[in-house]
Amino acid sequence: MRRVAFAMKLKPGFEDEYRLRHDALWPEMAKTLREAGISDYSIFLDPESLSLFAVQTTSEDSTADELPGLEIVRRWWDYMADIMETNPDSSPVSRPLVEVFHLD
Repeated sequence: MRRVAFAMKLKPGFEDEYRLRHDALWPEMAKTLREAGISDYSIFLDPESLSLFAVQTTSEDSTADELPGLEIVRRWWDYMADIMETNPDSSPVSRPLVEVFHLD
């Protein structure tokens, strides 16, 4: 298992909508993430900067790198594109974060 963390950015005024959409995460999207070996997935919001911080655990045989090629993932990106910073393909603009400390 390995932890993966990345940052994204929310557009101003969409804090509540972002939470609502994730509270109602499509069951097929959750299933797809689990099947890709992703677990213990959390997203945190810094309300001052509107930065989103995501952390997830991936299995040793994770297929998370293949997720961008799946229709369900592309539909989710399209669904979220109006409330967060995105790339031309509607994927969220994200940057990996480097772990500098961990305590079990």
